[in-house]
Parts: sequence; C-alpha cells; structure tokens
Amino acid sequence: MSVEYLDTPGFHGFRVRRQIDNRTYQEYFSLKAAGRPMRGAARTRVRRAAEARDAELASSQRNARERAAREIHFDERGRVRGILYRRKKEKNGRTTPLFQIGIHSAREDRLVNTTVSIWSHGLDEAWRRAVDFYAKHKRIPRHSSAYRRLLAAKPDYPELAERYGPVRPRRRSAAASGATARPPVRAGVKTPVE
Repeated sequence: MSVEYLDTPGFHGFRVRRQIDNRTYQEYFSLKAAGRPMRGAARTRVRRAAEARDAELASSQRNARERAAREIHFDERGRVRGILYRRKKEKNGRTTPLFQIGIHSAREDRLVNTTVSIWSHGLDEAWRRAVDFYAKHKRIPRHSSAYRRLLAAKPDYPELAERYGPVRPRRRSAAASGATARPPVRAGVKTPVE
C-alpha cells in the first residue's frame, strides 16, 4: 500500500504515490475542512477515498508490469535485447562461444540468466534453446508470431565468424580424424590386443 499519512506545517492528510511506466502518480487527500482538522466519519471517508485511489493505481501498475514483462525489444541491428553472443574464457585458456540470456522473468518476478554453449549444441540448436528459455520466462507461447520473430532474429554465422573468429565443433569424430574407433571397455572383461 502506498498511502502515507502526512502531518507537516504545509499539509495535513494522506498522500498516494505510485510509479507506473516510468511516470510518478502522486495525489493528496486533505484532512482539513474550513481550516480545521477533520474528525470521526469525515476523516474515515477521506482515508477510504485515498485507499480506493491507491487500489486503482496498484491495478494499473500491475498491468503495466505484466505488459512490460511480455514485451520483446530489438536493437537497431535487429538483435534481441536480453540474448547476447559472448565468448567465455575457460580455465585452460580456450574460449567458448555461447549465448548469454539475462532477463526479468514474468514467471518468477526476478532476474534470471543462463548460458547456452554453441560448441555443445551448434549455432541453430543453441539459438533455439536460448529463445526457448527467453520465451518461457517472458510467457510467450511457442505458436505465436512473437516466438517466430525471436527465432528469425538469430545472428547469422558470417557475422559471428567475422567478429569472433570461426566457430569450431568441440569434438571431432573418430572417422573425421582418420583414427580407428576403439571398442568399449567393460569391467571384468579383457579385450584382445592385436
């Protein structure tokens, strides 16, 4: 509740104040009539009027927060605000390309963040996972046009390659490297050596 009782030399009464869409709503309800302080039922009516106005503003504030939580913001280059491309430096000195997501969650009413590795999932799958996390916390349905706009905003590979160098898969398969595949090792079973 944002109803405050004020008793200063300049004002005697209640003040209602709420912040809605970066705008401050502030209203005063005086407890003086004809220069004299109100008592009893008149004072109760003014207090109830202030509380009713505060309830209206609280409802508007809640609606504005929910609307803002569902909005998608794109920057001037068409990238989604809240999903960033980063390169994380590992302990061994290598850098890992990833998508970092940091947004205010409409589900949990707090800031949430995560990362999705491009090496582990590939560029397309990593972007889809990042968008899924973003959409889940912004309460954007998967079959909506907003979800399709998010998927379409995937950064293109040439831009990433030009800016951060080539993105290589983390592991190479045995067939690609020319090595022969080793049989699986099982506990208690000796494998013949050739």
